[in-house]
Amino acid sequence: MDKIIIKDLLARGVIGVNAWEREIRQDILINIEVFTDTRRAAETDSIEDCVSYSDLARKVLAHAESAARFTVEALANDLAKICLAEKGVQHVMVRVEKPGAVRFAKSVGVEIERSREE
Repeated sequence: MDKIIIKDLLARGVIGVNAWEREIRQDILINIEVFTDTRRAAETDSIEDCVSYSDLARKVLAHAESAARFTVEALANDLAKICLAEKGVQHVMVRVEKPGAVRFAKSVGVEIERSREE
């Protein structure tokens, strides 16, 4: 299976359980790998046969910036569902991180895998 990669997509949104986290926008770092078959797109060289990483990134970004989730787990699950709704996407890996959320750590987060069959 082939994959399309969206690396280090930076969103600014409300995420967290603390009262102060509910009042400000924080950086949310998103990495996505969507698994699909790219052979037809490679043969036709047509955008209609591709999973549009531009459209996917726009949908993911819009959701991450508006969802106001309490946990990175919930946001990651939301984003996986958005990816799996795209035509041709069979499997997805989503990583959601909060840079600087824990002292002495560059970032903390969660990485999940979801499939269309689930």
